[in-house]
Amino acid sequence: MARIFLALLAGLLFCNPAISSIPPGDSLDLTRSWVGYISLFGFAAAYVLVVLEERIHLRKSKPMLAAAGLVWLVIAIAYNQAGLPDKVAEGIRHDFLEYAELFFFLLVAMTYINSMLERGVFDELRHWLVSRGFGYRSLFWLTGILSFLLSPIADNLTTALIMCAVVMAVGQGNSRFIGVSCTNIVVAANAGGAFSPFGDITTLMVWQKGILHFTDFLNLFVPSLVNYLVPAVFMQFAVPTGKPPAAPEEGGRRLMYGGIQMALLFLFTIATVVVLHNFLHVPPAYGMMGGLLYLKLYGYYLGLKSRAWWQSYDDPPSEHDDPYDFDVFSKIGQAEWDTLFFFYGVILTVGGLGFIGYLGIASEAMYGYLGYTNANILIGVMSAIVDNIPVMFAVLTMNPPMDNVQWLLVTLTAGVGGSLLSIGSAAGVALMGQARGHYTFTTHLRWTPIIALGYGASIWVHLLINT
Repeated sequence: MARIFLALLAGLLFCNPAISSIPPGDSLDLTRSWVGYISLFGFAAAYVLVVLEERIHLRKSKPMLAAAGLVWLVIAIAYNQAGLPDKVAEGIRHDFLEYAELFFFLLVAMTYINSMLERGVFDELRHWLVSRGFGYRSLFWLTGILSFLLSPIADNLTTALIMCAVVMAVGQGNSRFIGVSCTNIVVAANAGGAFSPFGDITTLMVWQKGILHFTDFLNLFVPSLVNYLVPAVFMQFAVPTGKPPAAPEEGGRRLMYGGIQMALLFLFTIATVVVLHNFLHVPPAYGMMGGLLYLKLYGYYLGLKSRAWWQSYDDPPSEHDDPYDFDVFSKIGQAEWDTLFFFYGVILTVGGLGFIGYLGIASEAMYGYLGYTNANILIGVMSAIVDNIPVMFAVLTMNPPMDNVQWLLVTLTAGVGGSLLSIGSAAGVALMGQARGHYTFTTHLRWTPIIALGYGASIWVHLLINT
């Protein structure tokens, strides 16, 4: 491992980039200038503050927003001095468009989750699970398996959000159960998303590039399953014994009017995203915005029902008794904005580093010094620290002459490598916001050695059965 990082360092310091930076075209080489050094320092300092969030109580979006502003500010100064201001605008628009698609996708998913929470869908599911007599360990395995099976269809982020809501509802008051279950969900969702083009953004990028066919991804099913099961077997021993207590509102109303309908609309939204993207090549965010339209129209219908309900009383009851009261904009406002702005900071900061040329140099150094297998394994480790999207984009841009086994390997490692740290995947970052105080960077870090064991086992199984 030391040899790998020394080779990477040598490439960063001495190699010239062999590929165009982002966006393509004439650009300045700023990798060995004050601009590059300040940008690297800003990015590193921001991530240190993100890691220390629970100790210093500084929301993770703040340092990443500062890093994004710093990186593009120094880039803009350098390019304006060189008389190329338009290139900076192109680079920012390129990264901002990537963020905008992710933003609207997440915003709609979070709005649906908040709506179903208010309607008591997850409280009803919790009641069903508790009434069936499932213990904490059974629930641990049930939510993990469902995450692994749903993520290839619904994508790893949406699946993680849904399963986390279930865990939060079932494990009320048991922070230990919530923490280890959320870690398990992140690993399962990332593993499940690795063997489907729709399961993760990185797999989608490889599929859209035409490098692998749709059926080729199915070869990663067994390695992905190993990646999930190995750490899950160890983590189950940290799950508390016993069963969840009965909900305090056991005798009251759990599932409100419209809850089932909203859950069905969410499934229909996912189906819309998959169909539009698969057959018409429409970006997933566009389909998700169509899903928001479904919810808004249903909210309008509930508003009509609410007005009719109020008019049926001569003596109006309390507004808390209105079974049809629903405001979709309040659910949008309850989205995890800290997480959304954190993603903005990450994408713009890493995009700036790519614009400077560091991602291209890193890819050249890795594949030139380490060979395909070692480089592709390191890609997964890097995706846990940086983010798998720009890392995979750098690999696709360099387009090394690899066979299908190696392309499947880098697809696997980029997809599941993010599970090594909570900040390494969209699912982990989103759950840190959704289960704030229960699932943290430190909570996940305790299991990193075991997750790394599963990471290595999945690579070994892939090379064993797919070579």
